[in-house]
Amino acid sequence: MRRLLPGPAGDLDDAGLAEAYRRPPGRSLRVNFVASLDGAITVSGRSAGLGSPGDKRVFRLLRALSDVVLVGHGTAATEGYRPIAADSSVGRLRETLGRPATAPLAVASRRASLAPGDRLAAAPTVLVTCAAADPRRRAALADAGVTVLVCGEDDVDLPLALDELAALGHEQVLCEGGPQLFRAALEAGVVDELDLTIAPALVGADQPHLLDGPLADLATTRLEQLLEEDGVLFTRYAVG
Repeated sequence: MRRLLPGPAGDLDDAGLAEAYRRPPGRSLRVNFVASLDGAITVSGRSAGLGSPGDKRVFRLLRALSDVVLVGHGTAATEGYRPIAADSSVGRLRETLGRPATAPLAVASRRASLAPGDRLAAAPTVLVTCAAADPRRRAALADAGVTVLVCGEDDVDLPLALDELAALGHEQVLCEGGPQLFRAALEAGVVDELDLTIAPALVGADQPHLLDGPLADLATTRLEQLLEEDGVLFTRYAVG
């Protein structure tokens, strides 16, 4: 993988790539997406259709550098999310970076849509939901080992959710979408960084795109880093 910006340009080994994506200590929310040139984030409903070896490498690295992975329930279900296990490629990479081998997934769901028996409905998964969610379902998930965070009344209060995650020791949060959660995070003003992989492909209008609707105000970004491999661009944008 080659660094194009900021200079000096040159190839990055594994250690160099880790340093290129490492954030300073403290709280932050970074969002990671892969998208086509026309902004589509899936092909036939899955993001894998846009991926490349480099994208998978960055995906694993960002997970390895984070304290917790935040994802909407719809994305978790569609993409077949599993807990980050110690014997997984991400778990082994975390250990090489001097981090705990495992990290929890935080699933955001206004309706507490996880069900006891689901592969994510167990420790160390965190459910981020709201008071309007069925209290019996919340209690059943807590009994199954899920850490249940009630953040907000009728919808998930993302600033409060990030406060609660930080109180659990999860300061550096990686959000992997989907579009509804990304838009809500932008509207709440809690996004610090967008890491966008741009695949050299055009998909068309029938696939989900980065955002699922208009924003109330323009969200401005600043390009901080640009890497390239096999025609795929890897960007880091500061948000806000």
